Amino acid sequence: MSRKNFWAGKGIALFVMAIVTLFFAGWVAAHDKDWPVPPAAAKVKNPIAPTTDNLSAAHAIYMDKCANCHGEKGAGDGPEADMYTPAPSKFNDAHMMSEMTDGEIFWKMTEGRKPMPSFKKQLSDDQRWQLVNFVRTLTPKTAAKPAAK
Repeated sequence: MSRKNFWAGKGIALFVMAIVTLFFAGWVAAHDKDWPVPPAAAKVKNPIAPTTDNLSAAHAIYMDKCANCHGEKGAGDGPEADMYTPAPSKFNDAHMMSEMTDGEIFWKMTEGRKPMPSFKKQLSDDQRWQLVNFVRTLTPKTAAKPAAK
């Protein structure tokens, strides 16, 4: 094989690799867009009070069902977090949490979206509402809870 053909072949291989990389990056970006919630679901109010007993019960559920991905303190840094795209939400992100209503959080944990499972059949409505209250405790106090949309 001549030197010219060798480098031409390398150039084509690099070009193909660049195209594949750009395609994959675009696919990841397209699938990591906003997670839209139906407007009616976003307006649903949390019927469960954030009492000590409810928060304690939700903490146990969180540690069992959520912490492996979202992390013990809600930083999105659980031991399995790196395995998933999109990455797990960071419940300690004051900006993100200030923009989500309780209804939105409840809907997302109810319905799920890959890689996050739906908890509709695994947890009761009350347990999911308790979890909404619990994940709010992981956010720094400076984040105000948004009004229903």
